Amino acid sequence: MPNGKLLVDFVNATRTGGDELAAARDQLIGTMGAEALVDVAAVVANFTMMTRIADGTGTPLDKGSVDLSVDIRRELGIDDFVSARHVDA
Repeated sequence: MPNGKLLVDFVNATRTGGDELAAARDQLIGTMGAEALVDVAAVVANFTMMTRIADGTGTPLDKGSVDLSVDIRRELGIDDFVSARHVDA
């Protein structure tokens, strides 16, 4: 994917913020342009919004995702989150 690493770096930086986000934003603008930054930021925001809506409404994680995420959920301690009550693991 063109600029794939740049996009991944930006997405990761949105989770940490600060100087890392500023640098990723500047690099994305310098490589892809300001309009691309707006598009990429909108996609990141949309995924964040969908996750919050699903959690807020109690939408359960589907069985396929439950099965595929057992190890990572355990490693990250996600099953201890309050929202894990919506997962039929």
